[in-house]
Amino acid sequence: MRILLIHADSIEYEVKKKTKLAEVWDKEKDSFDEVLVAFCAMESPDEVDINRIISGAVLEIKETAGKVKTDRIMIYPYAHLSSDLASPDIAKDALVLLEKELKECDFFVKRAPFGYYKAFRLSCKGHPLSELSKSITLDDVPLKTEKGQVTHTFFVMKPDGTRDDVENYMDDSAFGSLLKKELNVPVSPGGEPIHVSIMRQKELVDYEPVSDVGHMRWLPKGKLIRDLLADYVLQILLPYGATPVETPVMYDLSDKAIFEHADKFGERQYRFKSGNRSMMLRFAACFGMFSIMRDMHISPNTLPMKMYELSTYSFRHEQKGEVIGLKRLRAFTMPDMHTLCLDMKESLSCFEEQLEMGWKTGLDFGTALVAVFRSTEDFFRENEEWVKKLVVKAGVPVLIEILSERVHYWIAKIDLAAIDGQGRPIENPTVQIDVESARRFDIKYYRENGEPVFPPILHCSPTGSVERVICAILENCGTLQVPVLPTWLSPVQVRIVPVSERHINEAKTVCNLINNSRIRADLDDRDESMGKKVRDAGMDWIPFVVVIGDSEVENNNLTVTIRGKSAPNKPYKETFTVENLVELVQKEIEGKPFRPLYTHELLSKKPRYI
Repeated sequence: MRILLIHADSIEYEVKKKTKLAEVWDKEKDSFDEVLVAFCAMESPDEVDINRIISGAVLEIKETAGKVKTDRIMIYPYAHLSSDLASPDIAKDALVLLEKELKECDFFVKRAPFGYYKAFRLSCKGHPLSELSKSITLDDVPLKTEKGQVTHTFFVMKPDGTRDDVENYMDDSAFGSLLKKELNVPVSPGGEPIHVSIMRQKELVDYEPVSDVGHMRWLPKGKLIRDLLADYVLQILLPYGATPVETPVMYDLSDKAIFEHADKFGERQYRFKSGNRSMMLRFAACFGMFSIMRDMHISPNTLPMKMYELSTYSFRHEQKGEVIGLKRLRAFTMPDMHTLCLDMKESLSCFEEQLEMGWKTGLDFGTALVAVFRSTEDFFRENEEWVKKLVVKAGVPVLIEILSERVHYWIAKIDLAAIDGQGRPIENPTVQIDVESARRFDIKYYRENGEPVFPPILHCSPTGSVERVICAILENCGTLQVPVLPTWLSPVQVRIVPVSERHINEAKTVCNLINNSRIRADLDDRDESMGKKVRDAGMDWIPFVVVIGDSEVENNNLTVTIRGKSAPNKPYKETFTVENLVELVQKEIEGKPFRPLYTHELLSKKPRYI
């Protein structure tokens, strides 16, 4: 919801023309003096929880009215504040509710009619607080349950399983950065994240000007990294017993289970009309997989059952000002696994296994991870020793957040995050225990006595969204003295640089041998100086740069610069045979997925994209 608050000497309006959306209204004109005017526009994401949005609006209006010392409020529908409006019926009902709740707060309230063209005259007072613009989202409004507002308790659990105060960790470390974010400690906003310039300089990914914000164009080298990360997840989940599926990206909100599940999710959503049906674009793969599970015959003998989808794409209508680079997008790729478990005991066992996968991704991607574990008070009381075991096994301190009662579909979850170059968390792997969705979607198995059981479901992304993984990797690289991607993710792993034209044939032979060994190699055959070719290899972060000149041809060896061992302005060089170099690189990428070059083998044939 967007509101524009104007403290005015007076406002007066006159109804001019009725639209087909107009509510019944018998006043042609009205006025109000010494008033706080609230111009309001309800937005489509507000439809997820109108009551909560209105509660947030009441708080904002009350706070501003108190500051400008007025008890007189004019609610004025003003659709021009947003291009993403809620449906007219919902917007009208919401403004009526806003009027009612403000009156219950002892304000003298008037409301201009909804669905009319109106002429109005406004006299703004002009002091510093007389013009305020507010955007209210579900994330801005505290969650409440039937028992009242939910309380949150934070503490740190140390690697030995004992507790400590969060104040002892409020430093500039990665873990300290996570705590500051979770506890809303003010930090410097910083500028543009480091990875944004890197992703464009390296021609990995770029903004797409003819799409919505947060929808990117993936260039060949970036597409290769993205595909390798997708292969990586599949490679660890298939042996774990996950069964891949693919489901639609849009769903009908008239399905009660889908609507209720969407209603539980606080993020903004893409909603639209298809004929007379209200549809939404998925924000995760839950909808499709839960629909499959609902239609299955589930036997307890087949549990735990793990279903996996690489959801290309999922959509979240994030606020435009928050969308930047790869950290926060409106269209993203989420490796998403859901596990049907026999009971809570099995859920805890699978949770441990899946969390271990999450921690391992930090090692494989070169991004150190920090963690926050969240659960309800009841869950923590019953499973505190199990939580201690998770932390001891991780070997690092973990932030613990305890909710006084359940307000989400989950009773416990863990979020792992990398930290960007400006000390801000990048959410990556997660595991959640869902105790609500099985009943909502009618996913069940039967005991021997015929009693239905609605099993707990684990939600797990072993990596987090692929885009955020790349963001974290690039942010980490940006902090290194000699930045380099993990070799298995480098779009080009070996570059062959002939000293002169007469060495090109030998260079081609070496390049072919390396490419045939399942290593990505290209050849700089351009008519450029040796110095420029070497500098360009450095700019491209090539892990292994092979120079071939007279000496190498005569001695049947290769002079190789190893970027991972180099220091600034001090390249580290070794001499290898082709076979030894292949063996070295293969050992470095052992166990990781492989794809061939996505760009031309000859640099003279490579186009420029940016």
